[in-house]
Amino acid sequence: MTLEVIIIFIAAYLLGSIPSGLIVGKVFYGIDIREHGSGNLGATNTFRILGKKAGFIVTFADILKGTLATLLPLFLGLDIHLLVAGVFAVIGHMYPVFAGFKGGKAVATSAGVVLAYEPLMFAIILIVFFICLYISQYVSLSSMIAGLAGVIYSVILEDPPLIIIVSIMTLFIIYRHRANISRIIKKNEPKVQWLRKH
Repeated sequence: MTLEVIIIFIAAYLLGSIPSGLIVGKVFYGIDIREHGSGNLGATNTFRILGKKAGFIVTFADILKGTLATLLPLFLGLDIHLLVAGVFAVIGHMYPVFAGFKGGKAVATSAGVVLAYEPLMFAIILIVFFICLYISQYVSLSSMIAGLAGVIYSVILEDPPLIIIVSIMTLFIIYRHRANISRIIKKNEPKVQWLRKH
């Protein structure tokens, strides 16, 4: 492994480590979202604690992290598979050095990796996510199903690196949602209400 490759991986990890939820909460609301709700730094907890506007900003920022990190080898003209760089951003998002290694659940940043590499796939999994969210009202369940849809789509594309990396990221997502899975089974997982009118 060359020095250039190591630098790319470190840079991708550091990009992923930028704690969007923590920054938005502290700078604009004076709130550390780690002390509220689920304590998670991801977009879902941001939506719950800070509202839609902050939630969408954090979602966009987390997607952007994954996209930029994935494109780093392309920007720098290095012969490194884009998806490998993207995975390091996802790891950074889950275990951010800038936030005590306690980060988000890998969903938005993983989506950003897919956006950089296969935009149509990104659009499809986004549609799957929102359909599942409308039906179930569970963000966690919708995220996991969207990840599985990504695996199926990558198999259809017959792209081995994509199959491997998307499968790894989906496993990350499922692992990070293990507490949510338990709550869904017990029927005490919080639901998203604002997608439907009552």
